[in-house]
Amino acid sequence: MLYIMRHGRTDWNDMHKLQGRTDIPLNSSGREMAEKACEEYKDVPLDICFCSPLVRAKETAEIVLKGRNVPIITDDRLKEMCFGEYEGVENSFSDPSLPVNVIFKHPEEYKVSVGGAETFEELFSRTGEFLDEVVKPLMEQKKNVLIVGHGAMNLSIIGRVNALPIKDFWTPGIENCKMMKLSDTWK
Repeated sequence: MLYIMRHGRTDWNDMHKLQGRTDIPLNSSGREMAEKACEEYKDVPLDICFCSPLVRAKETAEIVLKGRNVPIITDDRLKEMCFGEYEGVENSFSDPSLPVNVIFKHPEEYKVSVGGAETFEELFSRTGEFLDEVVKPLMEQKKNVLIVGHGAMNLSIIGRVNALPIKDFWTPGIENCKMMKLSDTWK
């Protein structure tokens, strides 16, 4: 089975700042969420965990899997979507003129990078490669895999597994430190 989880809260989450690849650590609330998730999901059978190398995801995985014999392996393909020059922008939705908002409001129209932000094509390419090269072989061996990552990156995996159209990219949503069970097979 494939499971996915988003990292715990950070100060930038609380300030509604676009984080992207900016390496922001968990705050005390985020660590507390991860501790609760450790208890809540302690009986979920897991063989291996892959996570983003960004500190907020890595620390979440370490806290959630504390005391369990589950290896945690980082992979650069699981980093958050890059938002380019818009990383650190607070409350981007409050300024409708910001070009980065197309990513969130009309993902189907976002085809060319704005301000150095990663395109969905680039995001789907790297996460799809990770699924094909790493996760699928483990699923074929009936392994239980957890991916600990980020909002947009996780949604790219959810979208692929559930064959969602790009216009529905943000629809599934993914709460901090909530484990989502995905299908054990996908297209």
